[in-house]
Amino acid sequence: MFFPVSGVEVHPLVPFVVAFVISFFTSMGGVSGAFLLLPFQVSVLGYSTPSVSGTNQVFNIVAIPSGVYRYIREGRMLWPLTWAVIIGTLPGVFIGAWFRIRFLPDPNKFKLFAGIVLLYIGLRLAMDIIKSKARKKVKDPTQTAESRHNIQILESTLRKVKFDYDGEKYDFSPSIVYGVCFLVGIIGGMYGIGGGAIVAPFFVTIIGLPVYAVAGAALMGTFITSIAGVAFYQILSLVYADMAVAPDWALGALFGFGGFFGMYAGARIQKFVPAGIIKTILCGCVLFVSGKYIVGFFIPLCILW
Repeated sequence: MFFPVSGVEVHPLVPFVVAFVISFFTSMGGVSGAFLLLPFQVSVLGYSTPSVSGTNQVFNIVAIPSGVYRYIREGRMLWPLTWAVIIGTLPGVFIGAWFRIRFLPDPNKFKLFAGIVLLYIGLRLAMDIIKSKARKKVKDPTQTAESRHNIQILESTLRKVKFDYDGEKYDFSPSIVYGVCFLVGIIGGMYGIGGGAIVAPFFVTIIGLPVYAVAGAALMGTFITSIAGVAFYQILSLVYADMAVAPDWALGALFGFGGFFGMYAGARIQKFVPAGIIKTILCGCVLFVSGKYIVGFFIPLCILW
């Protein structure tokens, strides 16, 4: 099947299956999987023009609702965190999309940028896995996976949000989330991931929130910001008419349909999977792709992808 906007020719089952498998695992951690789909599009499908970022966000728009629906239905949506992510990330997405088109149109430089972003994500995840093993606590044997559904908001103001989850109390400052998400929005807008792949590890490793509680909020934030990102890329395509900027809606939707079913399945079984396993899977994938891109930029003679 040929997609004229991106110039990609591929069997339609390939994007569907790839998106399903990636989203199944990444959605458990609150990540859509777009940060791994972009390297696949660039390196395997040869789709490296600026429009690949917008296409990646089309995937988010189609795929994420199923996962978000599952988290809402099971009572695992931390709404104060969700709104903080959306409010903080949206302005940054517009800046990032413009920066990507204006300063990073070259595919080789874009690969280096993508590799650095992925390296940051991977190292943060690795650090959290190590710390989690060191402070591993003994769970009450009477608790079941169903108890992880309970997120009770104890306090929610502009200065502080406090909630109870799995028998423990957690809190965070919305102002800090706003500032971090603004920077994440800029990076996500350039990379075409909506920001969830960066902000979810941040919530877990820096703020110290449980991965089960932040997954729904991170996915919802990615969904909203991806809508804004796609719209902005479409508008910029009118300004930069001599450059491939507009998303490939057909290819993005095909990836999205695979992700739709993958995210629903992943969100459905997340409560049964230990957090350490979820983080380890993400960490391994991220560091592998990051290493390929960074080394490939400095040693172009190596056949890395």
